[in-house]
Amino acid sequence: MADVETTTPILTTVFPSEEGETYDGPRVGWPDGVVIIIYFVFVLAVGLWTSYRSKSASVSGYFLASRNMHWLPVGASLFASNIGSGHFIGLAGSGAASGIAVAGYEQSAVYILMLLGWLFVPVYMSSGVYTMPEYLRERFGGQRIRVYLAFLALLLYIFTKISADLYAGALFIQLALNKTSDAWLYISIIILLAIAAVFTIAGGLTAVVWTDFVQTILMIVGAFILMAKSFVAVGGFQNLVDSYPYAISSLTALDDSNNTCNKPPSDYMSLIRSITPGESDYPWTGMVFGLTINSIWYWCTDQVIVQRTLASKNMTHAKAGCILASYLKFLPLWLLVFPGMAARILYPDTVGCSAPEICKAICSKPSGCSDIAYVELVLNLLPTGLSGLMLAVMMAALMSSLTSIFNSASTVFTIDMWMWGRKRFFNESNPSDTELLIVGRIFVLVLVVISVIWIPVIQSLGNSQLFDYIQAISSFLAPPICAVYLLALFWERTNEPGAFWGLMVGLAIGMLRFIIQFSYVVPPCGSGLPDPRPGIVKALIGNVHFLHFSCFLFLISAGVTIGISLMTEPIPTECLYRLTFWSRNDPRVRKPLECNLSADDSTNISTDPTGGAQEMSLEDEERDIPLARRIFSTLCGGTTKKTDCESKEPKISPEQQAEEAAKFLNEDPFWRNFVNINAIICLTFTTFVWGYFA
Repeated sequence: MADVETTTPILTTVFPSEEGETYDGPRVGWPDGVVIIIYFVFVLAVGLWTSYRSKSASVSGYFLASRNMHWLPVGASLFASNIGSGHFIGLAGSGAASGIAVAGYEQSAVYILMLLGWLFVPVYMSSGVYTMPEYLRERFGGQRIRVYLAFLALLLYIFTKISADLYAGALFIQLALNKTSDAWLYISIIILLAIAAVFTIAGGLTAVVWTDFVQTILMIVGAFILMAKSFVAVGGFQNLVDSYPYAISSLTALDDSNNTCNKPPSDYMSLIRSITPGESDYPWTGMVFGLTINSIWYWCTDQVIVQRTLASKNMTHAKAGCILASYLKFLPLWLLVFPGMAARILYPDTVGCSAPEICKAICSKPSGCSDIAYVELVLNLLPTGLSGLMLAVMMAALMSSLTSIFNSASTVFTIDMWMWGRKRFFNESNPSDTELLIVGRIFVLVLVVISVIWIPVIQSLGNSQLFDYIQAISSFLAPPICAVYLLALFWERTNEPGAFWGLMVGLAIGMLRFIIQFSYVVPPCGSGLPDPRPGIVKALIGNVHFLHFSCFLFLISAGVTIGISLMTEPIPTECLYRLTFWSRNDPRVRKPLECNLSADDSTNISTDPTGGAQEMSLEDEERDIPLARRIFSTLCGGTTKKTDCESKEPKISPEQQAEEAAKFLNEDPFWRNFVNINAIICLTFTTFVWGYFA
């Protein structure tokens, strides 16, 4: 460790002035600004070009890219949608705080991506749905589950995705500009939102997927460069491993037991850690069982992720996209976690700070500044120009994540809530494409405002690790959803009352933990302030890790769902064709449930899985349209031709549609074997990683 301290720079603690600006420290130069501008111009050009080439004037084209995407952009978009700035900040920050255990989240995703491609996507594609709440509407009938899940999905986007990514993106902009005031935080957020909205509002899913593809390449190349620089700076990988436990700030604080706050743990190179409460943030039981539950929700039922696979042109491309994303998930351990550990060695007084007053001066968070680890590497290790490239990389991570979330959130709101509301409250159906596209785009703006309001809560977190915050929120709200989807796909006896009450009981318990968790701000280690939590709350929160809570919540929700389903009437088998894993290839016509909307009440959204037999915009009749209307339609979406939905007959019969849906799962034998072999290879690699770092 002595060699590292004498040969590498340690950043001087930076204190803010009264106006919120710092006196000294790293700044981006004008060459960095030029690189960032070039990046934005290039990515905007890609987004606008793909928007122009796509069928974003139709609802199918805007929300599902007309289901014509190849495996390469699908896999890249899966990875880019997942790896946002929250990962660059969060994974590197958790690596700086406690070592490699956080990489378990990335490695476990490989197993779940295989479940997505081989078990979940075949059912979603054969059922012909556009959104995940829509699938449950088809599976169980009625609207209450669909609307509830749409609402809960939007809450999860706000609490775990948009707010966290915006905060992470604004954090590194603040550090790059040496601005630490809250005003600059929100100015940065507004800039980021304006750019992200251009992609989403203008081009729909096609533009989002292709810009994700470009940004994935940029993220990987830039992160590889910084990883190499960080390894060189600490004297190589082995010296990183040897020096990390001694990377302690020169100004330390002690807890109530006279232990050093924020000290690196002794098991920092292990993915499998103790289950004793208080000893580890990553107990192995939680990482094996609780994380699996959360991951199934995220990768297999969350609209942001599943929407990418539903845009695939066929099943082989969907599976290949999942495999590509799985291979890419091996990279974060090396590109983000290890560099985060290196940042703590290089800058222990900032990244590893433990005195609350010092940490607050550095990063405005008295609980610790590990989340600035990656930004410190960018601003201190890279030369002018290259640091601008890496800032662009982090911006790419943020943009790809935000655009994906915005597009999926607008899809859920428009398809699952807006159209239901029109029918429920105004007794109207068959909205025009123009109306749906305008609603989807306006809702993006509403979602953004709510997310910005939540950001101060993230700033006041007692835990300094952003990634832990994201996973904790998921553990409180996601397990009931995971339970209901698993039972819906694999147990035909599951019915609507069972699923609904399983979700309601799970929501009540999860929200109780959620409210308790964020009702008390725990004083940071070393502050000397008393813990404001009552004894029983302190015992429950402190002794039940959020991943263990996820297991309990899953079992309770599944138990309620199974019990009530067995006590109530089953769903007729003829209403379940192509809605369960066991009936995914059934070519028979599915009968609608009595509590479902009738054919006359449904919208003109096609359930044809190919996206070609019935386009969501029906053939339009040419009409003379005023110039103002044409300009409005071009900006807001829709067609400049008047659509008369009621006068059009379906292009194919229900029998033909059912047969096409079943055939859609057929795969070429050669390519089916090819993707299966790659899946086995990928699973073998990730199992080896778990064993090697166990």
